[in-house]
Amino acid sequence: MSDLSNSQVWFITGASSGLGKSLLEALLAEGSRAVATVRKPDALSDLQAKYKPEQLLVVTLDVMNPSQIEEAFRRTKEHFQRLDVVVNNAGYGLMGEIEMTPEDLARQQIEVLFWGPVHAIPFFREVNPKGHGGRILNISSAGGYSANATLAFYSAGKFALEGFTQAFTREMPPEWNIKGIIIEPGGFQTGWRDANLVHAPAHPAYGPDSPGAKFRNMAFTTSYIGDIHKAAQAMIRIAREPDPPLRLQLGTDSFGIVAHRANATLKEQERWAELSHSTNLDGFGTGPEILEAIKEALD
Repeated sequence: MSDLSNSQVWFITGASSGLGKSLLEALLAEGSRAVATVRKPDALSDLQAKYKPEQLLVVTLDVMNPSQIEEAFRRTKEHFQRLDVVVNNAGYGLMGEIEMTPEDLARQQIEVLFWGPVHAIPFFREVNPKGHGGRILNISSAGGYSANATLAFYSAGKFALEGFTQAFTREMPPEWNIKGIIIEPGGFQTGWRDANLVHAPAHPAYGPDSPGAKFRNMAFTTSYIGDIHKAAQAMIRIAREPDPPLRLQLGTDSFGIVAHRANATLKEQERWAELSHSTNLDGFGTGPEILEAIKEALD
């Protein structure tokens, strides 16, 4: 095997299946190094048999356990002495009407989808020497931009993750070269709607023609169009871009969902613009200078 000392080091949560494992396999095949976190120690025994420890470190990790997250990053620093890309991929879905979703299940969903990635940020900086830079890919969903019936808490977790990613990316001084990228996959054959989907009990008030029932039927009968191997290559490419976008949709379905929701928001905003502007203090008007000042502050 060629010298690995200068190859990138990736840290991937939820690496035992789906997009996480596909990404891991692609990285190892090209010669990159990786820390793969899993909940079951033997989940990646096939790859451990194929790749040497100098290239692959498998760590047992439950993202709901902050001390395990800290330990995983400590082992990463000890093993590789650097870290280039973190991929917060671990997660699952919770499906059910809001009224029938037990609070403990709802809180656990938010804990995994939001707080797991949040805990990773400071440790990522601690692993690297000052000025090393890096990328943090937070795996969201088309449902992290446009919410659907029966997936309220899933979307809430993803919405929170997207807002957090945007905020911490703005907080990072440019010279640190640390950038967050929100990945919004569409439908892929990952097992998400099978083993990785928890169902809350059905509510008797919502019949077969309710919005939730219709969405459930669509979700379980629609053929997914995404190729997880192509998705892995797209994530590798975007992580290596010097000026990556804040958001990247994976798949034409996700691209279309996000575009539709963004356009609908703009149309709705235009429809109610007069009422929005009417709340300004007298004398401020609605001049373009206000909007330009806002744009300058946000760019």
